[in-house]
Amino acid sequence: MTEKEKMLSGEYYDPGDAELVALRLKARLLTETLNQTSVSDADKRVNIVKSLFGSTGRSIHIESSFNCDYGVNIHVGENFYANFGCVILDVAEVRIGDNCLIAPQVGIYTATHPLDPIKRNSGVEYGKPVTIGHNCWIGGHATINPGVTLGNNVVVASGAVVTKSFGDNVVIGGNPARVIKEIACSDC
Repeated sequence: MTEKEKMLSGEYYDPGDAELVALRLKARLLTETLNQTSVSDADKRVNIVKSLFGSTGRSIHIESSFNCDYGVNIHVGENFYANFGCVILDVAEVRIGDNCLIAPQVGIYTATHPLDPIKRNSGVEYGKPVTIGHNCWIGGHATINPGVTLGNNVVVASGAVVTKSFGDNVVIGGNPARVIKEIACSDC
């Protein structure tokens, strides 16, 4: 297996591998261009994001600054919006459904490291995918940790640290995040 194949399958991999370094450089250059492109040139910004991400819906809007590891492992649905300062570490797949809103300074992380200090110091890492359903709203300064799945219609309160998965129609918040309330949804 290549280091990229190991990375995408959730196994330990070497991030210093030449292919991975080149892919991260490509993503850094695209995000640099995106972050320097005027907000008045919306079509160019959308085209940059579409060339960076693995897949997108037609309607997508990302405020600068935006940063990611690879970009190609990010898949977003229709009507995606990410506000200022969004960071998505996509060493594993990140899948976000339709009609999702990401508030300022949100972090979505798939990258993680071994707990054992000797193994961690060797430089290997691994990833766990993140999945966010349709119609979700992630509040400002929230953190979505590796391996989390959020169902449809989930609202994540500002500042929440999401360390485990949650089903549909809930508001979650806190550190670690827990269910604050159920969402009564007549059309869900």
